[in-house]
Amino acid sequence: MFKLMVVTDRLRCALPLIETVRLALEGGADAVQLRERDLEGKELFDLATKLREITRAANAALVVNHRVDVALAVEADAVHLGWKSLSPQEVRELVARKLKIGVSCHSIEQLRRAEMTGATYSLVGPIFPTPSKEGLVLPVGLESLAQWTRATRLPVVGIGGITTENFRQVLDAGACGVAAITAFMSAKDPAAAARALRA
Repeated sequence: MFKLMVVTDRLRCALPLIETVRLALEGGADAVQLRERDLEGKELFDLATKLREITRAANAALVVNHRVDVALAVEADAVHLGWKSLSPQEVRELVARKLKIGVSCHSIEQLRRAEMTGATYSLVGPIFPTPSKEGLVLPVGLESLAQWTRATRLPVVGIGGITTENFRQVLDAGACGVAAITAFMSAKDPAAAARALRA
């Protein structure tokens, strides 16, 4: 399962998005989640196609957020579902075994439901306070993360406020990997950010 996932947000990039992702992959990231919620079909497909090229070249996974059609069209490795998306069970009927299915979970109930309905992995968070979830959901915290990872067989990737200072605590709490937006998107040297998190 993914050890270090780059989650995109082109509006926060210190460098152009494609360059940011390319450098992060050079630094050791092994997965990229395309998460540009404001883009419509053709724009999202075009961006996904470019990301598919560079993730393939880096032997890394491409995950498409929410859009099963785009994930299938670009031959992504996984589709990632949120609370407004179809259920993993419904998506599995559409994609058979072509895609892994990830689910964002903010509670133990959501995590259990993801496992019961056929998710491949879960993105749990926010672990720490983060601008992307401010006012939407409360931070999970390390103690809850440790309890939840013990209560599921799903691989759990921690997200939310992940930095080079705290990522080891997330792994120690039972996560198999970490995902980050700001740590990569805002970095002037995304390769160095990835190396620090993979060290």
